[in-house]
Amino acid sequence: MAITLVNPAGLPEIDAYRQVSVATGSKLVFVAGQVAWNADGVTVGEGDLAAQVEQCYLNVGTALAGVGASFDDVAKLTVHVVDWTPDKMPQFLAGLARASVKLGITPVPPATLLGVAALDVPEHLVEVEATAMID
Repeated sequence: MAITLVNPAGLPEIDAYRQVSVATGSKLVFVAGQVAWNADGVTVGEGDLAAQVEQCYLNVGTALAGVGASFDDVAKLTVHVVDWTPDKMPQFLAGLARASVKLGITPVPPATLLGVAALDVPEHLVEVEATAMID
């Protein structure tokens, strides 16, 4: 595995992710922001943040698998959520939990969640991008 996840002493331990990742592989993988489209380009879960989060993470998993990578290789995630407020966290975590079960993973690389005004398609509520390292 090319990624080691760490919570250094002196930083808070966050359940949802680790504070630092150390990449030791030889190839960087950049996954474009994945939205809640299925393989046919149809939006999944219109108006349902949890359903869209789930689909985004499934799409990231599919993109990674397509180049011989997995969530174990992810060094950093960036998540953009439309009109983010902290009260949306339970919905976000529910979608992440469902995707994690389907993918058989616990995605805990360092992550940044950003609130944004809008995404490219009005129906999209969330977009997830990933950077990974593979040998």
